[in-house]
Amino acid sequence: MAILDVPGFVTELKEHAGEHKFHIHDERHFIETYSMRQSWEVDLHPERACGGPLDLHLSLEVEPRTILQFEDQVLDQLELEDPPTGFYFPIVFTWVMPPLSEPPDLLVLATDLAGVGGSQLPLKVSCVDSTVEVTDAAERTLSITARIEMGLDDIYRHQDNLCDILDRCYAVSEFLLDHAPLWLKDL
Repeated sequence: MAILDVPGFVTELKEHAGEHKFHIHDERHFIETYSMRQSWEVDLHPERACGGPLDLHLSLEVEPRTILQFEDQVLDQLELEDPPTGFYFPIVFTWVMPPLSEPPDLLVLATDLAGVGGSQLPLKVSCVDSTVEVTDAAERTLSITARIEMGLDDIYRHQDNLCDILDRCYAVSEFLLDHAPLWLKDL
């Protein structure tokens, strides 16, 4: 039996996100057969974004060597000791907007979002310009990414308090939804 219940953690994470006003729409679980590396992807968003224009993806990458090293150290310790620290799973939140007819200034947007995400949820703002035909104008798609490290010791002790992170994710989502009408004027 594994010491860490990663599928259980993902289930609890989805339930927790639901408590923070997110709708869960889809979940995918991938296992790489050669290395046994696993990843979970969850599609979620605030209630008012059910019809678009915002998509939020949560992904969790599980490196089997990290779990095995953590489990070895837990098994080597006495039962009364705290679990070892220094082992993490990356959790990545990615917000995606459709092509924008009036895209924002990325520097201003990154500055505004830094205030929303704070130091607990550092955000990376980027865009992709796509051109279908040489004569067409470029279409700009906006993407915001946040990456946090979840300690395996916290998961092991069921102390994975993500309330502040989920609240900030919700605030970022609401910020983007509030500004979307300005950016999607002609669409």
